[in-house]
Amino acid sequence: MKRGLITWDKNEIRPEVFDLRLQSVRSEMSKKDISAIVVYSELWRSNQARFLTNFMPYFNRAFLIIPFDQPITLLCGLSPRVYGWIRSVTTIEDVRPAGNFARTLAQLASERGWPRVGLLDFDQFPWDLHRAILAEPLNAVMVRSAELRDSSPLFGDGTELVMRRQTAQMARNILNEAMPRGPGQTDYEFIGRLERQFRRAGAEDLILLVTNGSAVPAPADGQTLGEHFSLSLAVEYRGHWIRMSRAHGFEGSVQKLLEQGSAAWFENLGGSYPYEMMDRSDLQAGSIFAVHTEDRAGDKRVFYGDTFRYSESGPEVL
Repeated sequence: MKRGLITWDKNEIRPEVFDLRLQSVRSEMSKKDISAIVVYSELWRSNQARFLTNFMPYFNRAFLIIPFDQPITLLCGLSPRVYGWIRSVTTIEDVRPAGNFARTLAQLASERGWPRVGLLDFDQFPWDLHRAILAEPLNAVMVRSAELRDSSPLFGDGTELVMRRQTAQMARNILNEAMPRGPGQTDYEFIGRLERQFRRAGAEDLILLVTNGSAVPAPADGQTLGEHFSLSLAVEYRGHWIRMSRAHGFEGSVQKLLEQGSAAWFENLGGSYPYEMMDRSDLQAGSIFAVHTEDRAGDKRVFYGDTFRYSESGPEVL
């Protein structure tokens, strides 16, 4: 579940970083003759809105609307009592309720005289919203993330990379201390203590899976951990996700991980939907991705993985 406090430390991510990201998107809007672009956001699809404004919902839907020449607007399904909180932890000032998202969007476009409204990855909107928007008198144009990738930092920039590395280092520090103490504990005890450490370090969301070596990592079920147990985690810090797997009593290496070829599996951590599987051939400069592999320690299955950035010289661990 989401941690109870989502904040914005302006020493970590400066306000002008968001200004530059929005300028880049607006530059592309100008080339495509689009008056405004709509970014869909919800708990499980918050990467793009978070990257552009720091908006990270606990739950519920939202439309982040970026006009070409006006301040951004958030159409929000959350209660008005949290609008002040939203303004305090994002770059958004104009927050509006939207019981009927499609109708409210169409009315806003009509009031402001927007002839063409871009919808980012419209084919990935929920079915009911997709159908409702098509039923409105709105000249909607689908804009694919891939169309913006080459000319705008929609999926990452220098600040994004710094924050991901900070998240990865936090995870390594905690695991380096915790993993040696695992054998002999129940997986409930081990996971509970890890949860406390990560939450105290500021983790906003956390998934912890463990295995004693007989199966793939899964939620704790009361087993006592042995010498060759593995832990797999996904952690979010300030909206920045990383993935990592470690095994006790097994020395995995980044080099071996990258040499696994078809035996390793890749996850895309930089797109609209984190944890989408991807092919090695999909990697390009700037990609943020995780690689995981399975090995053997005697008769036990052990797992190792880490998060990478694909640079011009190849993969580099965060």
